[in-house]
Amino acid sequence: MASNGAPMFAQPLATWEREGLKAALLRAGLPTDDVEDESTLFWRFERDDVPVGFAGLEVHGQDALLRSIVTLPPLRQSGVGAAMVAKIEVEARARGAQAVYLVTEGDDAFFAKIGYARCEREQVPPAIATTPLFARLQGSATAMVKQI
Repeated sequence: MASNGAPMFAQPLATWEREGLKAALLRAGLPTDDVEDESTLFWRFERDDVPVGFAGLEVHGQDALLRSIVTLPPLRQSGVGAAMVAKIEVEARARGAQAVYLVTEGDDAFFAKIGYARCEREQVPPAIATTPLFARLQGSATAMVKQI
């Protein structure tokens, strides 16, 4: 729940709405090159009918890849990001995932606070490790996982 106590709703993002997602990702410095891939599920999060952020998920059997979490700038540091991740984890469980992986460049403290643990890339299942996003973010990026 975000700081003002209003409920937050997740709306599946239609393909034609992905330009708004792309703009938000660009402003946040996050990758946008595979946003059009229809196999990736995206959601728009709203509170009081006002967008607060976006998140994406790829499900590969019992494993999922959390991706493209972006909270709109005025709402950062207010609990919105953690609430969005919690809703995405529910979606992942509903789709049969038992673990959620992610790769981050600099947000590992945020994800650690909400239950994600660092993991070695060698421990990441091949279906996740070979996704374009995971493969692209190497080097200084941190791989993390949470059992759900």
